Amino acid sequence: MRNRTGVRVMQLCGGFLIVAAIVYFYRRVLHVNTTTVAMTLLLAILIIATYWGLLVAVAMSVVAMLAFNYYFLPPVGTFTISDPQNWVALFAFLAVAVMASHLSTRAKLKALEASARRREIEKLYSFSQKLLESGNVIRLLNRIPAQIVDVFEVGAAALFLADKEKVYNSGPAIPQLDLQRLREAVVRDEPLMDADGGVSFTPVRMGLRPMGSLGISGAVLSRSTIEAIGSLIAIAVERARAVEQLGQTEAAREGERLRTAVLDSITHNLRTPLTSIKASVTSLLGGAALGESQRREFLTIINEESDRLNRLVGEASEMAQLDAGEVKLHREPHTAAEMIESALAETRATLSGRAVRLQVPANLPRVSVDLPRAREVLVHLLENANQYSPPTQPIVISAEQAGNFVVTSVADRGNGIDDQEIALVFDKFYRGEDQRYRVQGTGMGLPIAKAIVEAHGGTMSVTSQVGHGSVFSFTLPVERAGANAA
Repeated sequence: MRNRTGVRVMQLCGGFLIVAAIVYFYRRVLHVNTTTVAMTLLLAILIIATYWGLLVAVAMSVVAMLAFNYYFLPPVGTFTISDPQNWVALFAFLAVAVMASHLSTRAKLKALEASARRREIEKLYSFSQKLLESGNVIRLLNRIPAQIVDVFEVGAAALFLADKEKVYNSGPAIPQLDLQRLREAVVRDEPLMDADGGVSFTPVRMGLRPMGSLGISGAVLSRSTIEAIGSLIAIAVERARAVEQLGQTEAAREGERLRTAVLDSITHNLRTPLTSIKASVTSLLGGAALGESQRREFLTIINEESDRLNRLVGEASEMAQLDAGEVKLHREPHTAAEMIESALAETRATLSGRAVRLQVPANLPRVSVDLPRAREVLVHLLENANQYSPPTQPIVISAEQAGNFVVTSVADRGNGIDDQEIALVFDKFYRGEDQRYRVQGTGMGLPIAKAIVEAHGGTMSVTSQVGHGSVFSFTLPVERAGANAA
């Protein structure tokens, strides 16, 4: 208070000195008519009103009128006015000075209000952007009070949700923002501004439905701003809840799709070998006279279909281990050529008669991999390419360096993958719409390969063009100097 009074006294003294300077200038330095003097004094008063306010400008107007009368209106040197017209001029000067000061001050206040409003709108926009950063309701509610303090530069904030009877604070609990007053804001359903206490409360409502209330301390924002904050919070909370519900719906839909895929896989990959085994066993136990060749044929069917079932169970178990992160990698430095040769040796019988072309530079750096796992990735890709491309078309295996990774690719000339399906090929149990009943498989080869690559710190991708084939690529990290086997 004392500082404000001192500043006001200094401003008044400054205004009087300005009047004295103008009088001295026109009396001693430059002699002009009274109209020029009056206009100069009015201009000075307008400037003072703009920067120092109406009080200083009015006081300056009175002093300027007296000085104008004493020094420039005849008889000069007295406060007496000989010509009645000069009385009119003198009071007109005072009236114009006071009115102009008032208008100038009002214009300044309006400009300040507009500037403050613009800053508040900018802060509201920034706050609304921060509210969009989280789609989780709990995380959003915990962050809102701190975001209000950060954006609007207030001391503290508390958000109260009526349905949960819970308060979310920006920091340590503030006595002024107690639960009772927050509840009252919900019941009153209108903002409460306490300038003396430095606190304000506003209901948080979605339309006409109250959700809770917001308390702010340390700075009293305008009523419109605090109401806007409450509306933004309500909208953000409803949005986050809607996003969560949508996510749950999508998760349920995805779970249902996965269950359908699992059932489809069981139906077509378990029933088929079981049917063959059952038919062969029934024939063997039927009592009919069977030749040695027939008996061997049935036993061979049983053996092959049992292996097929065993592989399906093994892949499901491996996929579960990879998902759980239970697979330990034993990394050692190997070349891409070693991986490819190992995979080709394992798939020699599968690829019998299929042309395979290699495009592997000899100067590629070694990669840090678990060789059996890396071989498994290539085996899955080679078997996939072999199944989905015509027997007469070759498979191309290539490798190249890309930064700190070596990229290995397997390209086929099959039917390709439709754009709508390309994002699904790495999903568990997923198989192409046109191939799932024509080509045998479990739908787990590609997901397993992708999981192994990602466990190495690499990535797997596919590019495809319908009618021209597909290219599956994966990256593995280059061996670092001095790195030890994991």
